[in-house]
Amino acid sequence: MAEKKRATIADVAKLAGVSITTVSRVMNKNYPVKEETRQKVEKAIEELEFKPNLLARGLIHNKTQTIGILTPSIENLFFSQVVKGIDSIIKNKGYTTFLCNTEGDPQQEKLMIGNMKDRSVDGIIAINPRTNNIKSGYYELISKQIPLVIINGYNKGIRCNYVLNDGEVGTLEALRYLYDEGHRDIAFLRGLHSYSYDVKENIYKEFCKDNKIMFSEDDVLVIKDGNGLEAVEQSKATVENMLKKKDKITAIFACNDWMAVGALNAAKALKISVPDRFSIIGFDNTIISQITEPSLTTVDQNMTGLGQTAGKRICEIIKEKDKENRKIIIETKLIIRDSVNVISE
Repeated sequence: MAEKKRATIADVAKLAGVSITTVSRVMNKNYPVKEETRQKVEKAIEELEFKPNLLARGLIHNKTQTIGILTPSIENLFFSQVVKGIDSIIKNKGYTTFLCNTEGDPQQEKLMIGNMKDRSVDGIIAINPRTNNIKSGYYELISKQIPLVIINGYNKGIRCNYVLNDGEVGTLEALRYLYDEGHRDIAFLRGLHSYSYDVKENIYKEFCKDNKIMFSEDDVLVIKDGNGLEAVEQSKATVENMLKKKDKITAIFACNDWMAVGALNAAKALKISVPDRFSIIGFDNTIISQITEPSLTTVDQNMTGLGQTAGKRICEIIKEKDKENRKIIIETKLIIRDSVNVISE
């Protein structure tokens, strides 16, 4: 059976008995058209099941109604929740999503941004972009070429539009909670490349110094990739190795929930009770933190809110309502569950 030929705007005009210009005016709603004529056109569109070629319209109007989203992982539930937040805003404003997964590779990041530009996306939202691409000025250059919003990748002196969680306050609140529960030997677990990890590590070191907590560089544990599913196994191996060597460590702060799960698995492998012997705090408040045993105390960084705020911001920039570079900060909140225990005096 022959495939049904796709209707064109000319077919619609012929069936409705009007000009192509009139059909265009009805579809774009950019010029007054008589009610009777509008109804004829809409009926013809429905009968022919006419769907306009969005790419062709985009080339004509220099708008494709598409927003590119760059993420370092599609496995990490944090990123999927942020993307969901973005999509909930932009789809209501007539935009569709073009999602690219970089797997945390700086070169892939650049390649995919190039692909997005070639596809004439109207704007780009980059989630947790690689630090070296930010510090090199690459993203600042891109922001001058196309509307751009960066989520959780702020670097001082780099002029871009940012939406970020208050990682400093969230980390400080988590460490203060551990301290108040009696913990004085606290390890820190992070991934290799991320500005947000750098921020958290700085707060950790400052907190230890301010509270006269002894720590060494060995207490800062670094895994290769903190974003993907492999972060769980990498964290497990790293924390397991630490616990074998340092039996004084009573708690660990992990920079995200994947790493916290890895720490939990390490303790279980060594038959170290959590939280009786070893306490764990994560960061993100993904669904995974609620279904572990025990459930994880973590820092909620309002993932949906991050995405929604970034979605609103990119639409403002595209519409040229506010093109000034801004840094929007979303509040965090400590969620206390079952993975932290009080250290007896």
